[in-house]
Amino acid sequence: MPVDHFINEKISQLMYYLNALLKNEVHPTEINLFIWDCFEEWNVLKVTDDTPNNARERVFWHLMHELKLGSGSLNDLESDWNLKFEIETCMEFLQGQGRYPMHCIGWRPV
Repeated sequence: MPVDHFINEKISQLMYYLNALLKNEVHPTEINLFIWDCFEEWNVLKVTDDTPNNARERVFWHLMHELKLGSGSLNDLESDWNLKFEIETCMEFLQGQGRYPMHCIGWRPV
């Protein structure tokens, strides 16, 4: 599977999960399971450092890492304004409605 196809497919799935999370329709553990599944599937692709990427992919990985690092806060997202703002900003960009998020790192997993 080409990298861009993988990223676009996972972005669509992530948007579904995050919209549900923000509406309290899904438990944060579902997000964690999705993230680990993505990492496992990514590993199968055998992507090298010289494989080109783009802004959407960088924002996707940035958001994935933020979600994983902030996973303890996902249980109480309403009180973690910084994480919620980061999620919403990245979602807007990935949906074509916002600007590239400030401080976006977006490293691919190794």
